[in-house]
This record gives sequence, C-alpha cells and structure tokens, in this order.
Amino acid sequence: MLRTHNCGELRINDVDQEVTLCGWVQKIRDKGGMIWIDLRDRYGITQLAFNESDSDAEVIKIARKAGREFVLQASGKVVERFSKNDKIPTGAIEIKVEGLKILNAAKVPPFLIEDETDGGDDLRMKYRYLDLRRNPVRKNLELRHKMMRETRNYLDSQSFIEVETPVLIKSTPEGARDFVVPSRMNTGEFYALPQSPQTFKQLLMVSGMDRYFQIVKCFRDEDLRADRQPEFTQIDCEMSFVTQEDILEMFEGLVRYLFNNVKGIDLADFPHMTYADAMRYYGSDKPDTRFEMKFTELNELAQNKGFKVFDDAELVVGICAKGAGNYTRKQLDALTNFVKKPQIGAKGLVYVKCNEDGSFKSSVDKFFGQEDLKAWADKMGGEAGDLLLVLSGETNHTRKALCELRLEMGTQLGLRDPNTFSCLWVVDFPLLEWDEDTKRYHAMHHPFTSPKRSDLEWLDSEPGAVRANAYDMVINGVEVGGGSIRIHDKETQEMMFKHLGFSEEEAKAQFGFLMDAFEYGAPPHGGVAFGFDRLCALFGGSDSIRDYIAFPKNNSGRDVMIDAPAPISQDQLDELQVELTRPYEIN
Repeated sequence: MLRTHNCGELRINDVDQEVTLCGWVQKIRDKGGMIWIDLRDRYGITQLAFNESDSDAEVIKIARKAGREFVLQASGKVVERFSKNDKIPTGAIEIKVEGLKILNAAKVPPFLIEDETDGGDDLRMKYRYLDLRRNPVRKNLELRHKMMRETRNYLDSQSFIEVETPVLIKSTPEGARDFVVPSRMNTGEFYALPQSPQTFKQLLMVSGMDRYFQIVKCFRDEDLRADRQPEFTQIDCEMSFVTQEDILEMFEGLVRYLFNNVKGIDLADFPHMTYADAMRYYGSDKPDTRFEMKFTELNELAQNKGFKVFDDAELVVGICAKGAGNYTRKQLDALTNFVKKPQIGAKGLVYVKCNEDGSFKSSVDKFFGQEDLKAWADKMGGEAGDLLLVLSGETNHTRKALCELRLEMGTQLGLRDPNTFSCLWVVDFPLLEWDEDTKRYHAMHHPFTSPKRSDLEWLDSEPGAVRANAYDMVINGVEVGGGSIRIHDKETQEMMFKHLGFSEEEAKAQFGFLMDAFEYGAPPHGGVAFGFDRLCALFGGSDSIRDYIAFPKNNSGRDVMIDAPAPISQDQLDELQVELTRPYEIN
C-alpha cells in the first residue's frame, strides 16, 4: 500500500505516529515561512504542515510545485495543531511533513471541487469523474451502497435467493418502448433490453425457486424527467404460495427495515387506500398524505344557482387550505395563474375566504350568498382563517388539476417536510385502462396481473370496472414500488390476452413459453418491484434520481461525458446487416 492511513481517520491520540497519506490537494495556503496543504481523499481531509525553518528544502520545493487536485504522497509525524479546526474530524492534528512526492500533476479543474461548487449541471455531467470527488455527490453514492447492502441483508434473512436474469431478451408489446439490439448471428432479428425481468421471475416461481429477488438494471426508451432515466435499477422480487396481504406485509417490512437501519426512523403504520378513494379524495393514484386537504365534492351545493361555470360542469370540487384565509389578492391571482398553466389546464379558480368574524368573501359573491358559502365551508371543514379553493369541469381533468393545486398549497404552507415520511399502499387498481390513441384497453400494470375473481363477470360488458389484484407503495406522493398477484394458469392468461386485443397466434408467438410453463404446475405467486433510484432519492431528500446514479444521462438521454449515443462505423453496420434510412448528421 502506498499509504498507512486514509485522510479521515487520524485523531489526537495518534500524535507522534509516523504515517504516510495519499490524496488530492484540496487547498494550499502559503504564508512564506509556513505552507499548509489540505489533503483530501474519499474519507476526509488532513492538514499537511511545512515549515521552512526545519523542513527539507526539497520537500518545500515540491510543496510549492503542487496545485489544486494534484495527487500527492506525504510522509511525516502526526502532531497536535496549534489552531484547531472543530469543523472536521481530523481538525485536532496535522502532519509535519518529512517526505513529499507528486504522484500525478493535475490541470486546473473546470469547476470548484467544493460542497458548494460553481459548476452548472451540464459542466459537472461532462466532467462527472470530477463531480464525484465532491462530498455531497460521494455521500449520495455511499447512501446508495448502504441501501443496496441493507436490502440484501433483509431479503436474505427472509429466505430470498438472488438470481440474475438475462439482459438480452425478446421484444414484446405493451408498456414503454424497448431498446433493441441487432443480432449479428441471426440476420434481421433483434434482442430487446428488459424493461423488467417480469416473465423470468414468474418462470422462476414455476421452477420452484419460491422466493426470488434481484437488484437489476432495467431499460425503457421513453421521455425523461427528474425521476426517470433510460436505464434504472429495480429491487425486483417474487414469492410463491402467497396472498396479496402476505406480499404487502413482507415488503412493508423491507421498507421499515431500510428506514430503521439507514435513517434511524421507525415508520408509522402503512394504511391501505383503494385506487377509487385515492382518485376521489386526492386526484392521484400516488397521494401525498403528509397533510390532509382532501377533496370535497360540491355539486349538490354549488350547481343550479345561476353560475354557468358550475352548472355546466361534470364535477365541482374543492379543498380547504387551513390558515390561508389571509392570502392577498396578489397571492390569489398567482394561484389562478398557476392552475391556468398549460400543463395543468384549469380555466379558472374560485376562492372563498373564511373571515375571522364568521363572514365569507368569495370571487363569486354575485352568485352565492353567505348561507351558500357557509354550507360550502361546513361541508369542507372550513373555519375562521381558512381559504376554500374550488375548481370545476370534466371529472378526471378537474381532479388532476386540483391535485396539482393541492400540492402547490402544501408546499406554500410548509406541509411537505422532506424529513417527514407518510407511507401507504394504494390497492384495487383497475385491471384495464382505455387508450384514446389506439381506441382499445391496455393493461394498467402489465398483462400478467390477475383480475379480482369477483369482478370477472364485468370483463365483457364493462372492462374498465374490473379491478386487479395490484398494489403500489406510495411514500410522500412518490410511487416507490408496485406489483400484483399474477395469473398462474393458462386459461386465465389466454382470456387476458384476448381482452387486450391479442389474436391467439400473436399471444402464442409473444408469450407461448410462459403459457406452456403454466401447464407444468405453476404455483400461485405474486411480487413487487421497487424503483431503487427513487428510493435512494427519497432517503436522500432529493427530487432527482440523477444525483444518486454514478454516471447518469441528461434529459435528452445522452451521456455528455463519453458522448453517447454515438454513430458506429459502416463496417459494423454492414456486419449487422443494418441499413440506415438516412445518413448520420455529424455535429
């Protein structure tokens, strides 16, 4: 080893030890007769001290050659610092350097390697290997490592076995777009990169593996945002001979274990909320339940009063923002502009202030008297000092808009504390959802989700009413995981494919291997997959999963550091027998 200790471990009880450290130059302070260098590695910072009066002249010369981010090896004696630094663990000591070697020189980095850097996102992504030297980024990866380790510890303790599944698989319809890989040895045919190991983990249950997990890379060719990357990591799990309640209990246990062992937090109970209630009371299948502000439907009280906006609406619905009755006209106008933004799409906003004297002031006083507004307030739980906010229109669109307004009010009122965690299971999802573009039903989760037996009678007459044995775990308004009890018999799977518009031939071509496997004694089974990157971001208090991935892509799906994706040579294209419909555009 080139070093005896790292830069974060020496303390006052190590005084008089002869040590050798290696690391990068964080900072140099040259005061003429004295030079101090802060030497940094992954573990911390240790101060090196040089005194012209008693240090070797060659050592002083080398110290003055060093610059920021030079890689040094320093040998010397641990001594007590005269001026201690209580902001770092090694702040009580320094190294009186007797030998110094430059292991590698460095160019001046394009941004400061400091906790608070001057580098923008694009610049730091281009030089990600330098960004990873910064404490906040390194700590994110250390958190990710700890999450991965503790996940394995918990699942191992519950008799799960980790099995790797293939990365080169078959492209299938449904879900997001696949990334495809041309096969050189099978001309004109393509592999796909897995969006999840779904069918393989079901086959492992048929094999009798019983309890499987994998911390696995998955790939989706879809539009990106803060919580999406083209390649991402899942905690993928499956169990045999279980009910839905068994799975919820097992993986609620996993999340409790992670919070306890990684963050030292004991979580409260995980309530169960049906999908229907989540949409009705929060306008979202992933409600943020750190605060109340539930939706209240007002059709009976607000319609047929001469206010055309309400009278023509399919739904009139509102929220009560506690303590916001002192909002100014400027703040209310800002909320109106917020809901009118194209991405939210409401046409307007009605407000009612609950005054301290028991009266009400609204934006629709012309149409609704004090008794009407009091009836609204009573139904919505409004009290003196509160603010009622009401939207109207088509049901689904209005609920989604009010959901965004609710979250905005939660933020403005300080109700979305990132250090508070509210968890729940959303259950009883619809089995199918209608797609306006294709004019047919698609599986809301995937085609292997089992329907509730009690709802099967509606599959032909009212497909949208059939509920699935499906569930999502939601924490602070983020869907961190989801799964279902699977179909495990050929007949039900064939019926499901039929209702999804597959011909018998198409179903056999795409999934014949799975249906064949079901004929050899498939056990009842189900599972769940957690978005590991999202979990890490949630634990770290961040909205972006990119902060917890060592080498992420940007919002265009590019790795700006290695410049990928990139063209390949004509020879490679010829070997793959792939012909481009248009030539490359070289930037």
